Order: sequence, then C-alpha cells, then structure tokens
Amino acid sequence: MSVPAPVPNLKRSLRRFDIMAIGVAAVISFDVIGQIAAGGGQAVTWIAVIAVTFLVPYALVFAETGAAFPQEGGPYVWVEVAFGRPAAVLTTMFYWVTNPVWLGGSLVFVAAAAWDGFVLPLGSGTVADYAFKLAFIWAAILTAVVSLRRGKWITTAGAGAKVLALAFFTGTAVAYGLQHGFRGLQGAGFAPTGVGFLALVPVLLFAFVGFEAPNAAGDEMLAPQRDVPVAIGVSGAIATCCYLLPVLAILSAAPPGRVTGVGGFMDAARLVFGIYGDGREPVLTFVAVLFVVALLTQGSAWMIVADRMQAMAAADGGFFSRGLGAFHPRLGTPVRMNLLSGVTATVFMAAAMNLAKGDASAVFGVVLTVAITTLLLSYLAVVPSLLALRLRHREVPRPYQVPFGTRGFTVATLLVHAWIVLGSWVALFPGTLEQLFGLPYDFRAVWGVSRLTFEAFTLGTVALLLAVAVAGYLTQRRRTRSRDEGRETGPAR
Repeated sequence: MSVPAPVPNLKRSLRRFDIMAIGVAAVISFDVIGQIAAGGGQAVTWIAVIAVTFLVPYALVFAETGAAFPQEGGPYVWVEVAFGRPAAVLTTMFYWVTNPVWLGGSLVFVAAAAWDGFVLPLGSGTVADYAFKLAFIWAAILTAVVSLRRGKWITTAGAGAKVLALAFFTGTAVAYGLQHGFRGLQGAGFAPTGVGFLALVPVLLFAFVGFEAPNAAGDEMLAPQRDVPVAIGVSGAIATCCYLLPVLAILSAAPPGRVTGVGGFMDAARLVFGIYGDGREPVLTFVAVLFVVALLTQGSAWMIVADRMQAMAAADGGFFSRGLGAFHPRLGTPVRMNLLSGVTATVFMAAAMNLAKGDASAVFGVVLTVAITTLLLSYLAVVPSLLALRLRHREVPRPYQVPFGTRGFTVATLLVHAWIVLGSWVALFPGTLEQLFGLPYDFRAVWGVSRLTFEAFTLGTVALLLAVAVAGYLTQRRRTRSRDEGRETGPAR
C-alpha cells in the first residue's frame, strides 16, 4: 500500500479532547438550526430517523477507518489509496471548496444578520455590511494560519461558545414554555410527510457529516488509533443533542411559519428572552456575540482540516503546483492554501451579495444549498473508499472494528452511501422527486428565485469546480512529465 509522503515540520499536539472539540466546532452548524426548524415539527422526527439510520453507521465506519488509516490528509489519502489519484483529486476539490463557499456564503450571512439585528446595525449592501463580512472571512482564515498547537484552543473556545449558547437558549426556552405554555408545539405537526422529508434530507445530512474531518490532521494527533473512535462517538452524541434540543425549543416558542433559515435561532431567542424583562437586550447582545464567535470558529475549524486535505493533494502532484501544498516550516500549517481559501470565500461572498438583489433569505437558502451539494458530492467517493480499504487491505491493523466484521461494515457503508446519493440528488435537483411522486412543489415560493437562477448558480458552481479540478490535475501532471523528460534527455555525465 502506497500513501503520500509524510509532511515535514508537523508536531503532534492533538489529544482526544482536542479532536472531539474540533469535531464539535466543525459539525454543529448554527446556520442550519434555523433552516431545520423551518421544517416544523416533523424536523424533529426526521432528525431522530437520520440520527439512527445515518449517523450511527456513519460514525462506526469512519471511526474504524480513521483509526486504521491516520495519515495526514485523511479522506484524500483514503480515496487515493482506494481509487487512485484522479478520483482523490476530484473528491478533495469538492470537499475543500465547500468550506470557502460556506464561509463566504451561509456563515457570513447569518453572522452579519445576527450582528446587524442584535449588536450594531450594518444595513444590507452597505460599506459596513461589506466590511463586517470581509473581516469575518479573514479572521476565520487567520485563525487557521496559526500553528495547530495554538489554533486548537481557538476552535475549542468556539465549541464551548456554541454549546454554551445552545444550552442557555434551550434552558431559557423551557422556562419560557413553563411560564407561557408550549403553544408552538401544539401546531408544529410532528407527523412525517414526503414533502417535508425531501425538503429536509439534504440539510440534515449536511448537519451530520464531518466527524472524520480531524483526520485531515492525522500526523498531528498523539494517539489517533486510540482517540479517533472515542472522539467521533462523543462528538456525534453531542451534535445530536445540540440539534434536537434547540430545534424543539425553537418550535415550542416560535409561532408556526415565523421561523426562517437566516434568522431562526436569534429570532426565537428574541422571543424567549422576554422572560428576563429589562435585561433582555443585554442578554440578547451577549448571546449574539457568542453566536458570531461560534460561527467564525466553525469556519476556521473547517479551514484547518479541509485546507490540509487540499494541500496534501497539491503536494502529491494533484493540484496545479506542489508549492500550494507547502506547510510553513515554523507554523506547520498550509499557509498558501489558507490564503487561497480566503480569496475564494471573498469572491463567493461578493457573488452571493448580488445573487438575489439584497434578498438575504433567498441568498442564504441558495448559497447554503451550494455548500450542501459540493460536500455531499465529495462523499460519493469517500464513503465507497472506506469499504474498498476494508476489503483490499485486510493486513492493516484496525484497533477498532465495526460490529459483525466485514459484513457489518459493508451493510453500514451501503446504508450511508444510499443516504448520500439521495441527499446529493435532492440538493442538486430540488423538486424533481416531488414531481415524480406527485407531491406539490412551488419552486419560487421555496427558494425565492427562479429555477433558472438556482440551477445556474448551483450547477454552474459544480461545473466550474469540475473544470478547475481537472485543469489542476492535468497541469501538474504535464509539469511532472516535462520534468521527467528533461531529466531523461539531459546531458550525459
């Protein structure tokens, strides 16, 4: 088995708690909590279903693979060993680019809306709005640039802020319900429907993937074989609670139809924090600041891991220049790839600002779908690679194993892959399955833009990424071939 060469200058500093904190910081998404809650009571039902039928098998197979193959680059290495470099390059491109797209689209829009509504007014499309979004993007990038030995504490603080804000909000919502009655739950409608399922499945899958992300820093873990399975299990349980309980709290307090994706969490906080009387506004401001900090560190957590994956692809000869894969000799971080992520996020933010002529809700929904699509598409290769490694490389020691051996691993992998295929299709072509099954679907009412605008943005992004990935691979391959030919035809000694 051949794996990419190890990276020099890396220092092992990630303990079990650090791995778990990075997972929590990266996976629990404030920006999707409102989007999930907008699905009503059945969102709770589908969270429970997907937690059992998707998250559990997902955690099992990634825990085994992450412990058995702990090399730097994580999923890039897995796909490269299983299916070869071209497949790994394409997969990593989609995995990596999701994060600057997400940072420059969904995360920064939610953060700006919270800051504008609860801290200081920014307006929409103003100089202050642009300045805030640029500062947010580059603060997230700079926290990924610092050495992991120090940067891990930033993501740990973000994970703590996230759990603290969600716990405080949930506790306040319970107190509000005890005082005013849980009226929102009466009309929430927990019975599952086909329309609700197809609307929620992509965003719920997006909310629950990513626990393998810390494996991108595998050579910086102290004991990955021992710590990865435990960290995935604990962070998965925390994530389930951090989605299920706040969504229930939002539904219990907010009237039906009032919850929106872009403002759901903070709008519900404004309502339930009324129990604090005159203290509501300072408490809201405090929670809004926690909210923005958590969003920022969530972006930086993903940059820490995804930029390492893409840097490994570049260093391995799969993306334009090997120089993009260089790790800073002192910091031990892929600074050039970090900066490329920042530029990409900035460009995408500017494009998103002009997508729907200032309609923040429509912009949020479409750019979040772009991020969902690119990430889920990457798992179309990552998940099968786990099974390929299990079947082809039985000689590799596996400190942790999925129950029932290869048969259990195979069933779990096929189940996870089926969910990913479904989520990818629904995210890329919304409304098509509804039409196939005769379910009602008004595209403009759902998305706030026409299908042409939506598909131009989503399919156009996917097509552009495919072109960039292929160009990056072929460019580096041509350079390598030319260099090898130059050596062969050089002067004889």
